[in-house]
Amino acid sequence: MSVHRQKPLARIELKALRDNGQTIYSVHDDGTGFDMKYADKLFGIFQRLHATNEFPDRGVGLAIVQRIILRHGGKVWAKGAEGKGATFSFTL
Repeated sequence: MSVHRQKPLARIELKALRDNGQTIYSVHDDGTGFDMKYADKLFGIFQRLHATNEFPDRGVGLAIVQRIILRHGGKVWAKGAEGKGATFSFTL
């Protein structure tokens, strides 16, 4: 069980699908989400889309994820909507 700030219970889905011979892995949650106009900032080091009083992170987690995925020859991207959650997908 996981706890969201706005919800007592989080829903997280893991998926893998094949597309043109490549596996795409996705992690989706029903959390806070984000405005797609800021999607380019998500994977930058120390870039944050929410105030520290909302989420007390440092803004490095997704930058580390991207670095690992790129190092293994993959790519990573995200889609989201405010209040409707987010989906982070990657290939290797």
